[in-house]
Formats: sequence, C-alpha cells, structure tokens
Amino acid sequence: MASLAHVIRDFQSGALTQDAFVAQLDSTLTTEGVGSARLLEILGEAHVRTPLPPELYALVRRRIEQMPVSNLAPAGGEETRMQTVPDHLIAPPPAPRTHDVGASSFDQVKGTGDTLNNRFVLEECLGVGGMGTVYKALDLRKLEASDRKPYLAIKVLNTQFRGNPKSLIALQREARKAQVLAHRNIVTVYDFDRDGAIVYLTMEYLSGKPLSQILRTQDFKGMPVQSALPIVRGMAGALAYAHERGFVHCDFKPANVFLTDTGEIKVIDFGIARVFQRPEEESDATVFDPGSLGALTPAYASPEMLEHLEPDPRDDIYALGCITYELLTGRHPFDRLSATQARAANRQPQRPENLSNRQWRALRAALAFDRKSRTPTVSRFVEEFGAQERASQSKSTGRDVDRTGLLMKSGVAGLALACAAGGALYFYRASQTLERENAAQQASVASNAGNTQNTQNTQPSTNAASPVQPITPAAPPPSAGASVAPPSTPAPPTLAAVTSALASLPCSALAASLQDRAVQVRGFVPQHGEAQVNERLATLPGIASTKVDVQHVTSDKCEVLKELGSYWTRNWQAGHVASLTARMPNGVLTDGDPLVVDVRTPGYESYVNIDYYVLDGSVVHMVPGPRAKDNQAPAHYTATVGSGGDWIISKPFGQEMVVLLITPAPLFDTPRPESESRTEYLRALDTRLKQIAAKYGAEHIVADFAQITSKARAH
Repeated sequence: MASLAHVIRDFQSGALTQDAFVAQLDSTLTTEGVGSARLLEILGEAHVRTPLPPELYALVRRRIEQMPVSNLAPAGGEETRMQTVPDHLIAPPPAPRTHDVGASSFDQVKGTGDTLNNRFVLEECLGVGGMGTVYKALDLRKLEASDRKPYLAIKVLNTQFRGNPKSLIALQREARKAQVLAHRNIVTVYDFDRDGAIVYLTMEYLSGKPLSQILRTQDFKGMPVQSALPIVRGMAGALAYAHERGFVHCDFKPANVFLTDTGEIKVIDFGIARVFQRPEEESDATVFDPGSLGALTPAYASPEMLEHLEPDPRDDIYALGCITYELLTGRHPFDRLSATQARAANRQPQRPENLSNRQWRALRAALAFDRKSRTPTVSRFVEEFGAQERASQSKSTGRDVDRTGLLMKSGVAGLALACAAGGALYFYRASQTLERENAAQQASVASNAGNTQNTQNTQPSTNAASPVQPITPAAPPPSAGASVAPPSTPAPPTLAAVTSALASLPCSALAASLQDRAVQVRGFVPQHGEAQVNERLATLPGIASTKVDVQHVTSDKCEVLKELGSYWTRNWQAGHVASLTARMPNGVLTDGDPLVVDVRTPGYESYVNIDYYVLDGSVVHMVPGPRAKDNQAPAHYTATVGSGGDWIISKPFGQEMVVLLITPAPLFDTPRPESESRTEYLRALDTRLKQIAAKYGAEHIVADFAQITSKARAH
C-alpha cells in the first residue's frame, strides 16, 4: 500500500483525481505504520511544497487527528506520542450543557486560508508539533495600523488534544510559562485565545527551518564540531535558563529547535514542561500536571520519562546529548531506539570522529541511561563539550573567547562579553560622535569669542511650546562718528553646545535635535519650565528658531530626573534606541485598571529594569521583581509587561512615573524587595550606576520615562 506522502504526490501530479485520493485515504492512514503526529507532519510538509485545496487539506487533517490512539507507531519514531495513562489520572469530560459548544464543534477544523476571530488569517502551514499545528498568520489589526511586521505564528491545538479536558489547561500553562521564560533562545509567546472550539496560541513568527529538517536531509552526514557548537550552545542556553527557573522541557527534540535565517537558535513548545522544585507553584501542580497528557517523543525521552518518574533537568540533558550526537554524525546514537529499548539491548553509542577525549566523555555522560550517572547540569555539559575549541581559541588569541561557556558558568547569560561583541561598534561610533561634537563646540566657542563681546541675545522666546519662535540678536548702537561694519552672521550652533546649555537646568531631562539653525527640544521640565529652556537657548549664537515640546513634572519627580535624566537624554540623542510606553485608555488609568507597558530594547543585548515611582514616595520594582525575576533581553527585543494583571492601579492617585533603565550588567547582585523607599533606592542606584559606568562606560546606560495619570473610579 502506498504511503501518505506518495498518495499526496500522486494527487498533486494529477495521477489521482480528488475522488480517487479520498477513496485511498483511509486505507493509507490505517496501514502507514506511523503515529498521527508524524502523519500531520507529512501532510504539512507536502502542503508547504504544493498547497492542497483548502477543503481537501482540512479533510485530511481531520481524518488524521481523529485516528484512534491504537494506530500509533511503535516506540522509536520522532513524533510526539500519547502514552497510556491510568484512568484515574484523566477526569472524564464534562457533559455538554445547552449553552456549551456542541459536540460536533469539536470536529471543527481550520486550515490555510481560514481566519481566527476575524483577525488572524492562516496563510501557511509551518509544521506540526505534539500539541498542535503551527501556521504563519497575518494579523489584520497590525495590517490596518501599517505595522511593519504584521505576521506572527499561531499554534492551533490538535483535535485529539482538544477532546482531552486537560488540554485547554495545558495550552494556557504553555502561554504562561513562555511569558516567564523570556530568553533570546526561546520563542516569544504573545497570547492565548480561542475561536469557538478552536484553541490557539500566538507567538513570534520565525523565518527559517526546524533542526529536524536539516537532520533529515538525505545527504546530511554530520557537521564539524566547530559548526555544531553554536547550535549546541543556543539549545543549551534555552534549557539552562528554563532549568534555573524550575522548568523541564520534557519533549526536547530536533523538531522543537528552530534555526532562523539570521542565525539565531530558538527552542519552541514548552507546552508539556512540568514544574519541578517550585514551591510557589505547588498549587498549579495539584490542579494540573501536564505530564498526565503523557506526551513525549520516545527517541529523545530519557528512561526515567518513559518509566513515568518525576521530571528532572537531566531528562532534557539526555535529549540534548542525542541531538548533539546527530549534529555530529547525522544519525541517532541508538538508531532511534527508545532509551529503555537501547538499555535492554545494552547498546552503546559509537564515538564520533574528531572529538577530543574530554568532549567524548562529556557527550557520553549526557547519554547515560542512569540519571545519577548523567551530566548533572547543562552548563557542565557545555563547559566540557566546548573544551577543545575554547583551548584552541585561547591559545590563538591569548584570551578565553568561549563566550557561551563563560555565560553558562554564571547561571544566566551575563552581558559583559555580550556587549563587547554585539554593541561595541555602536558604542564606538557613539563615543566618536561625541568627541567630534565636543571638538566642534570648542572650535565654535573660539571662533565666536569676539562676536559674543559685541553681540548678545536680549529677546528670548516667551513660550517655546507655542509655534516656532524666531530669535533675533540685538546689537548695541554704534558710537558717534564710528564707521558701521556690516553685521557678521554667527556660525550655526553645535548639538553639543545646545546639550551643554540645557544640561544644568534643574529638575529636567531634555534632548535636543538640530537642523541647520533650527533647534527642537523635547523632554521633562517643571511647570512653566519652557521659559528657562528658551532663556538658555537665547544665550547661544547662531540659532534662528526654537521649538520646545515638553511634559510638565511635579516636584516629587525631581530626584528621579536628577539621578536618571542624563541617561534619558543619551537615549534620545542616540535616536531613542530604547523605549517605554504605558497603555492608558483615554489617557488616564482608573482605580482597578492594570498597569501595562510596552518595552523595546536597543540593538544589543542588555538588562531591562522597569520601576514604578508611586506618589506615596515608594518605588515598585516591576522588572526584575518577585513576579518577573529575569530581565535579560536580546537585541531589538519587544515585550509587554503587566498584561497578566500583575500590577493594579490604586490610590494615591495623580501623576506618577514609570522608568525604563537599560544596563549592560545586572543592577544588583541580590533581589530587591518589590516595594521600597524611593530615596533609599535612588541612593543605592546612584552607587551602582557609578560602578557600572566606571567599568563599562556611562554611554552603555540609557533610560526612558513614561508619565501616567491615575484617578479614582466613579461610583
């Protein structure tokens, strides 16, 4: 009997009519000999190459998803399988009620060309995973807003999972975990929603291919260690980060590792990751254990997972060892046998070529069948497996350049080396620009020294928040009998000169831009502070017009602006490289509303710090904090903080401020309390920022401010 791939190919080539294709479908699925997840993957791959008619594609998907579990393939395939679980672990589905979605709606299938919630158009099938099918989708709302990136990825829950009463909880937990696991090597998850019976997850769209596609290439026979190491380190970075936060992936396999077109490594599908050693989440574990869904991939599952033992980080290390072995050799270490089968047969992996003794010991330890003998941590594996390259590079360069190994030792991806690699060019250019501007300023002052003795501005703008104000310098009248020389035109001002003139204004944070002789100033000043801004600008020769666009701040913000204003100015002078925006419907937040902010990071790896300065004199640490412990971000990272209702507006009401502070290293070695005295925090912040500036340079620190207005809810 022909395989599903052959039958689809025959239909696409015209050898089979649609009726003949449908007639062969059921018998083909029954005799294929692989699991439903693999069949969905075959369908997805064929559909990506040559799209099937939408109604036919939906029909095939529905037939596959409704296959009984007994049709699953024997252990050893790569597809995620549903294990047999004792009946007492699975609650019976609730009886349908009159207002519930009808039973027939659970057969509802949507595919390419369909739209979810009148917003997301499913344009392309990207792949099939253990819990769902992933599509490239067009967000119509972003398209209407002329967003430059209107595409995202959507995982639609498979029908067989949708019928499981715990599957909805599983996907909801996945969304929550993915928001906690915000790491450059973990796919960014946005939201969780449903359209009738269709349950789905939205996440960032990645352009590239899964690692499984590379490993399955017919002529792939492995790659050199030096080529495999960046992939291994990317995978290890994601797993180490998750393990530090108490999560085991539990279904780590090549199909869940994505290689983007830009060379990034992204781990996807933490959907069945189970909580371990997390006392604060024990309530979740008692309500729902994703392991009860029994989903795993036998070829990459550790013996302990196959034997239903409690999850452990070393389960992921076994899978990481299998994938690493495949990268090096092009084949599975145990010929795709499950770990229990390989152990029973006393199978031993053959040593790949070109591995040093230490590297082979590291890989062999990761593949140990006994958890106690297996490599204890991902960081240890990376440190030992990357030993040869680190030694050779250190010898050639005179220093240790194994960036990932060093980052793993610290437990999180620290940024000392990352900034040196990813942001050095940017910071070098920034410093060179400032040096040129300072030199130009000095030259301008020298050339205009004589002019300033005879010419001064005596007519400052009265209010630069109004339309552009011209500045006309006034000259003293000539003495009697003296010849009048034609007036000389002062040289245009430099940006450095304008910035220097504004820097000393009290209780302010100001950034200027200069075009010819027109100056525009934006920022924060006290009430009626525009007059002081115009007075300072009037002292500078060569300015033709000014425009001041500022926000007023109350006196309680002065100490914040004094401490962080220069970093805000640096951010805006550099082109607003980092941004913070507070979501305020109608411009005001009401008692009980959530405080939600959108964040964008610079074009280099950084640490994100978000603080909420309250009117009562306290400061609440949003990120990092007890509810959002990690704050490392990759380059050009965007995120929404607080969408889960973590911070709720309450009294005192009035004008408050949220501050984004970007640093090249963690601000503090130990967590700070979620709320503390503003004065004490600013004092500690001042000390720490001086230390960071001394080590990395003050230009590596930037800030952004967002003022919010709150009020009591009307009764």
